[in-house]
Amino acid sequence: MPNPILIVLHQEHSTPGRVGRAVQQLGFALDVRRPRFGDPLPLTLRDHEAAIIFGGPMSANDNDDFIRREIDWISVPLKEDKPFLGICLGAQMCARALGGRVFLHPSGHAEIGYYPIRPTPAGLAVVDSWPEQVYEWHREGFDLPDGAELLAEGDMFEVQAFRYGRSYALQFHPDVTHATIHRWTTRGHERLTMPGAKPLATHFADRAVYDYTARAWLSRFLERWIAAAG
Repeated sequence: MPNPILIVLHQEHSTPGRVGRAVQQLGFALDVRRPRFGDPLPLTLRDHEAAIIFGGPMSANDNDDFIRREIDWISVPLKEDKPFLGICLGAQMCARALGGRVFLHPSGHAEIGYYPIRPTPAGLAVVDSWPEQVYEWHREGFDLPDGAELLAEGDMFEVQAFRYGRSYALQFHPDVTHATIHRWTTRGHERLTMPGAKPLATHFADRAVYDYTARAWLSRFLERWIAAAG
């Protein structure tokens, strides 16, 4: 059997959502850790095929100990040349680990809902068909780190996905399910009033239009990403 995939979550009741299910369908077990609540991160990924750091409501610029530890820990997959995936907060942590800047939008805008992205030629070389719009839930973005390849770009926050060796960073959320969107728009309803955020009804109307292609993209992307673990 292959080694498990390390899963790093940031809330007590968070789940890896659609990404976790897709990884399991590919034949990998999940080793779920929550460093915020005291779970240790491994000193090496020798016993893991790859690692994924998911999102959360905190900022990669926060001074919390677990934030600093996770950013520092990303050096493990980088040094060992193990496949790593950062999603939203995890992507911002990856950008910081590589020396990039994480920042608020200069006009205070947020991406909360579905927004268009454009794959670059490098992104199309990874997956040849990308969703027209993807689900976002963030108010900070990041620069493209030195040495990284831009895979997808957006209008409000330019860098939407990048690759650095066998590490990938996605500003958007391929992990969301219908239940996830219900939960986030209920518990985080105040974010729906931020400049640039989409109205509540639009989240579900857009999901009906764009979710199929997002799900198909995720399947192809994970197969390509996990294949790098072999």
